Amino acid sequence: MQERTSRQVHCGGVAIGGGAPVSIQSMTNTDTRDVDATVEQIARLADAGCQIVRCAVPDQEAAAALGQIKKRIALPLVADIHFDYRLALAAIENGADKVRINPGNIGSEERVRAVLAAAAERGIPIRVGVNSGSLEKDLLAKYGGVCAEALAESALRMAAYVEERGFRDVVLSLKSSNAAMNFKAHQIVRERSDAPLHIGITEAGTVRSGQIKSAVGIGALLLAGIGDTMRVSLTGDPVEEIRCAKEILAAAGLRKKAIEFVSCPTCGRTRVDLAAITEDLERRLLPLAERREREGKKPVTLAVMGCAVNGPGEAREADLGVACGQGEGLLFSKGEILCKVPEQEIASRLIQMLEAYE
Repeated sequence: MQERTSRQVHCGGVAIGGGAPVSIQSMTNTDTRDVDATVEQIARLADAGCQIVRCAVPDQEAAAALGQIKKRIALPLVADIHFDYRLALAAIENGADKVRINPGNIGSEERVRAVLAAAAERGIPIRVGVNSGSLEKDLLAKYGGVCAEALAESALRMAAYVEERGFRDVVLSLKSSNAAMNFKAHQIVRERSDAPLHIGITEAGTVRSGQIKSAVGIGALLLAGIGDTMRVSLTGDPVEEIRCAKEILAAAGLRKKAIEFVSCPTCGRTRVDLAAITEDLERRLLPLAERREREGKKPVTLAVMGCAVNGPGEAREADLGVACGQGEGLLFSKGEILCKVPEQEIASRLIQMLEAYE
């Protein structure tokens, strides 16, 4: 993994870039003007492991609501602004920890300078960037349509526009819904800018299909050493974005999971219904893993193996595990055999062991 060296900015108490761990973001899908609903959703996001949260600010009422929301949450709060620079100024006034703008649609240079001056005075960063669905017309004409080169040039041009006006606390983002295009665009940008990068796959899709596309697109960037903060963009409950983001970071070797769950794919030697056992376990592990993470407990590896070929070895390597035989399972803890249990008790006994594991 070839790490990209970026400069560092701070969003509230979260460092972005400069060697800091890749932080996880999400965006609320409540009406920001509904303070109670937005705060409740942010609390759920925080419990799931979100580190930075963004809210849409479509009007002055929403900008004012940010101030009330900010008082009731612990996460750094990002204001998502388009078109009206006055909304950015109001969001900053109401305590936003970062503002997302597009200099190309925020208005005249005088208005852009006003936003930059307000952000500089408060000491907060600005995220600037581009989406493949909203590229400038001159770049579409230059490149004959949407492509990685156009995406990169647009993002770099926006970053330069802000930096040339004396503002350096910039987070840069460039996102496409095409994972290959997204990757190529980031490869271009990594060579020409040291701004910290907010990575993701835009409009990735539903929880099921979007997780796959996000894992491929974001995972490829992370394995190439690209990315300082990230958001998985899924249609639905944003808490699912956090869960997916943590899985991607863990798979890329950048984050330890609270519970690392290993299970075999099964074969003709399997003599238990391992699919049912693992499905039951996965459902019950989710709240347990989130609780262990909140409590700061050390990571634990759980191995559930379907037969005696790799089962005993894998189970012994894990902190906790089971190697299954004919309608039963042999439980292990830290390499020591504990006992045999009937198939129907395997999931419950493993959950009990996990709850007691320190």
